[in-house]
Amino acid sequence: MEKRIINISEVELSPRPAAMGETPPNYDAALGFIGPLLGAKKLGYSIVKLLPGGNRAFPLHNHRVNEELFIVWEGEGEVRIGETRQPIKKGDFIACPSGDASTAHQIVNTSDADLTYIGISTKLSPEICDYPDSGKFGVLSEDGFRFIGRAGESLGYFEGEA
Repeated sequence: MEKRIINISEVELSPRPAAMGETPPNYDAALGFIGPLLGAKKLGYSIVKLLPGGNRAFPLHNHRVNEELFIVWEGEGEVRIGETRQPIKKGDFIACPSGDASTAHQIVNTSDADLTYIGISTKLSPEICDYPDSGKFGVLSEDGFRFIGRAGESLGYFEGEA
């Protein structure tokens, strides 16, 4: 039988996966992926710990398919949602439904102490994410397919076909 209960103290936090590429400044985060430990199929669960000083785990982004919920476990900071910034603190629930750039979100540790939050998300695949700050988009699938690009760099449908 797979394990169905895990205590937060059992979750090992690690640096982000190397497959994500070189990490820019202010993206100092430790991640703990809980879903695979529990055999989760339709929801993803994770713990994210941000060091102080303006750190964040991910760029401002919106999901076109999946929905996320964040629960602030410890600390305080701010969340960017669309064009707004709002303070967050321990005990806050942050809903991030799928949608356009108005639902784009990013959690930032603006405090002088660690900020830890729990992320829960649906796991529909494939997913399309937009990154409004950089004008990029990503197509991501559960089988590991990942494409990051910009809409203006798109190929024609029949380009290269015989």
